[in-house]
Amino acid sequence: MRVLVVEDHEELAQTVAAGLRREGMAVDVVLDGHAALEHTWVNHYDVVVLDRDLPGLHGDEVCRSLAGAGHPSRVLMLTAAGTIDDKVTGLGVGADDYLPKPFAFAELVARVRALARRSARALPPVLVRGDLRLDAATRIATRDGRRLPLSPKEFAVLELLLAAEGAVVSAEQLLERCWDEFADPFTQTVKVTISRLRRKLGDPPLIETVPQAGYRL
Repeated sequence: MRVLVVEDHEELAQTVAAGLRREGMAVDVVLDGHAALEHTWVNHYDVVVLDRDLPGLHGDEVCRSLAGAGHPSRVLMLTAAGTIDDKVTGLGVGADDYLPKPFAFAELVARVRALARRSARALPPVLVRGDLRLDAATRIATRDGRRLPLSPKEFAVLELLLAAEGAVVSAEQLLERCWDEFADPFTQTVKVTISRLRRKLGDPPLIETVPQAGYRL
């Protein structure tokens, strides 16, 4: 999944982003509300983790803009104010969930994953194709009962290919969904990751290259 973290406290923003990346997510970071809207206009995010008290453009206004435009991203609002009235206000301007600071990181991850499931087509918790099995909750993938030692990016690519249910997924789609905004679209990043993933999946080969189109399982 792809996540936008909007938080004016840069150290906290980078800490949250690093933790989410360790969970296999592609994460972009911005420090103010105007930049948040610019990013959501250009990129598709499953979840926006939005600090409420932002400089320039308040988090409430960012949330209203996204909701008013019918933006598909789910919004998890963060705030230091945790009263019932604050929660009601946050949800009233279009937030999908609300988490007061300070928060436990495990809870943040769980809420982000729950919102991401709501932003996309419903998928079973375990994806299976032949002898290949991927459990998104435990972050474990196996083939013929053998656990696959996948990196977060390899896991994300495999998950996207499995979710496509045999449809072709282009390199551009993989780059957009599994990497952040700093990924160079002209590099061989996707091809290299697919190559490593093929080696780890073993024989018989599972990933097919469709010329001029992309990849499919």
